[in-house]
Amino acid sequence: MIYLDNAATTFPKPLSVVKEVNRAMSFYAANPGRSGHSVAMKAGSMVYNCRGAVARLFNVENIENVVFTHNCTHAINTVLKGVLKKGDHVVISNMEHNSVARPLKALEEMGVTFTQAAVYENDNDSTVNSFRNAINANTRLIACTHASNVWGIKLPVERLSALAHEYGIEIMVDAAQSAGVVPIDFAESKIDYLCMPGHKGLYGPSGTGVMIVRNPQGLSPLMQGGTGSSSISFEHPEFMPDKFECGTVNVVGIAGLLRGIEFVSARSEKRIFNHEMRLIKRLYGNLASMKRVQLYTEYPNDDCCVPLLSFNLKGLNSEAVAQRLNKDFGIAVRAGLHCAPSAHIAKGTQDIGAVRVCPSIFNTDADIQRFTNAVNKIR
Repeated sequence: MIYLDNAATTFPKPLSVVKEVNRAMSFYAANPGRSGHSVAMKAGSMVYNCRGAVARLFNVENIENVVFTHNCTHAINTVLKGVLKKGDHVVISNMEHNSVARPLKALEEMGVTFTQAAVYENDNDSTVNSFRNAINANTRLIACTHASNVWGIKLPVERLSALAHEYGIEIMVDAAQSAGVVPIDFAESKIDYLCMPGHKGLYGPSGTGVMIVRNPQGLSPLMQGGTGSSSISFEHPEFMPDKFECGTVNVVGIAGLLRGIEFVSARSEKRIFNHEMRLIKRLYGNLASMKRVQLYTEYPNDDCCVPLLSFNLKGLNSEAVAQRLNKDFGIAVRAGLHCAPSAHIAKGTQDIGAVRVCPSIFNTDADIQRFTNAVNKIR
């Protein structure tokens, strides 16, 4: 199997991740912060170490502002539903995943409104101006993806962060397609809320996510419950990270995530990005030379793209192409609408979807050549 569906989740995982998940399940999968025995203390130490690894990778000054969540969607919902109130307005992009769009649609019932700002490929000035023009007197938040999960187009989130603070509002960034691939400096960027999955570019297990918060006082928790702290009180703790980590954390998943982050840190995001982008550029060139292949974006630009490419074969359904690739050639990709309808509407593919290709550090030039040959035969 040639696996090129890494935008959904990275596979395979590094061997160190697999081993640590097994080791945690076998030797220290106790409940951290609840008991004083040695196994629970070992679990707690591991969780603390992973929190520190996240803080170092993303340059977070206060380790306690790193919160573990179930996934990126959980982190995004925590921010949107913990910040927004009746009458608030939000600016999002026209590239958003449903993890941003659907909570906002639900919040419309309580009087929250949102406006889509257009994203312009390879034109960050126009993108920033589009967001600026969408801000109004009631705007409370900019909530945007760092990079489109369909087209790979990267948004200038550092500039959008500066724009938000110019107007006295906050910014939440969905780093589902960038964390672990594109360097993100939380302290320097001034992003207020950074949300990410653990199972994609950080190479951790599924069921893991991270939310990094700049100002915890301005965010209400999505849930309340047991934290192992302040147990005598009916009031939920206000201190970090307990404020947002009620219930038992995914000890086994976080153990694997720690090794995944160490894997990324050892290789560096820059090296990972360069490797994956080289493969995508090669694939783009191969596909661009074929008749009947429909490409929707310009040649990949290191400054404005992440290593991800979507295309179609004219006259063929995108899902049918993906099925052929899997059945006849042993190649795994994703087709369809990718949970991001607005991104497809922006490119006119809402009725047909697209075939999405996303390599990881484990893919090779040979994988891209075999994929190219397979597409050539299908067309």
